[in-house]
Amino acid sequence: YQPAPLSEKTLPDTFVVHISVLYEVPVIYSIVSGDANGYFIIDSSTGIVRTRKSLKPEDFPVIFNVRATDSSSASIFNEVSVNVEVIDENDFPPVFPSSLLEERLEENLPATQIVQLKAQDNDTGRNGFLTYGILSGDRLKFRIDEATGILYSTASFDYEEEPTEYQVVIYAEDDGIPEKKRGYCTVVIKIID
Repeated sequence: YQPAPLSEKTLPDTFVVHISVLYEVPVIYSIVSGDANGYFIIDSSTGIVRTRKSLKPEDFPVIFNVRATDSSSASIFNEVSVNVEVIDENDFPPVFPSSLLEERLEENLPATQIVQLKAQDNDTGRNGFLTYGILSGDRLKFRIDEATGILYSTASFDYEEEPTEYQVVIYAEDDGIPEKKRGYCTVVIKIID
């Protein structure tokens, strides 16, 4: 049996799967092995498996065995395995260590690396996989590497000619399910004479 994956937020007493056998006399269902943490409970007469307690994604997948035993003869039985997977929910948005950074950039430099931004996401798997982008700011003068979070200038600046300060709002976005979450950081870039 491979029931539909459960959310890590599944509540106790949630239906998981219905185990059934074709047999002439009533049988007694029981979980005989594989559920060491006691996440599941089975109704001995119906074969309906439910969750017993809250699920911890790091303990899954769990493969447990269910036995159907002849109600009049314990020596007559059959077993089946049940493979249960848990989906890690996208609980956390990415977070930058600081929401505001100030960086200095000398004038007349060729295109150069300004700063590497690094956000943290406490989710695992794709829910914690981050890409970076520019939400607002001068996209002609700045770019960000979406994989590394490194912010670059794309041109040289003249202290006398242009603004001497730029604000670039950076986002980090996870690849979460069911929806992606974002965190933000503002970088103030001061052009130095």
